[in-house]
Amino acid sequence: MLAIETTGVFFAASVTLALAPGPDNLFVLAQSALYGKKAGLPVTLGLCTGLFVHTTAVALGVAVIFQTSEFAFVTLKLVGAAYLLYLAYGAFNAGASSGGKTPERSSARELYLRGIIMNVTNPKVALFFLAFLPQFTDPSLGSVTAQIVFLGVLFLLATLWVFGSIAWFAGGISERLISAPRAQVVLNKLAGTVFGVLALRLVLLNR
Repeated sequence: MLAIETTGVFFAASVTLALAPGPDNLFVLAQSALYGKKAGLPVTLGLCTGLFVHTTAVALGVAVIFQTSEFAFVTLKLVGAAYLLYLAYGAFNAGASSGGKTPERSSARELYLRGIIMNVTNPKVALFFLAFLPQFTDPSLGSVTAQIVFLGVLFLLATLWVFGSIAWFAGGISERLISAPRAQVVLNKLAGTVFGVLALRLVLLNR
């Protein structure tokens, strides 16, 4: 078991990193602003599931592939960018009635999967975890794999807290605007812009 001091420092660092502007929290913000907090929360859960996938990859050594293989890195980021552009296209072409649909009409399962895809197709997350998590492990305390899984779950909880708060507050504001057709169109365009910027950012990523 890791020392309390180490665990505390790691959790504080995780919260700080989750708060820093990045593709994942911007994605939560856009989805929550577009569909409301009840839609932002499934997206948050999907993103956190993606983080657990990356944690498992690091624990099993799979993430090293993206550090050593240019083809794997480029392929994964292009898949992620294509998906974001698909979301941007949908947002830009949504009219007022589509933009104003309630979260119940957008499947929670679809939104959850959207969060997973967004996170898993970002190879930078895998590389970040590969560099970040092992720094807090101590081989003298037992299985490093178990420690990495523990740290990954702790990072996930910090992210869930931060992203859940973003979804709640952004969604609350959105639900006040959702009844205004003009506001719906503006939210659609803003969300589409965010998706497009995130896609470009992913394409320009270097290892």
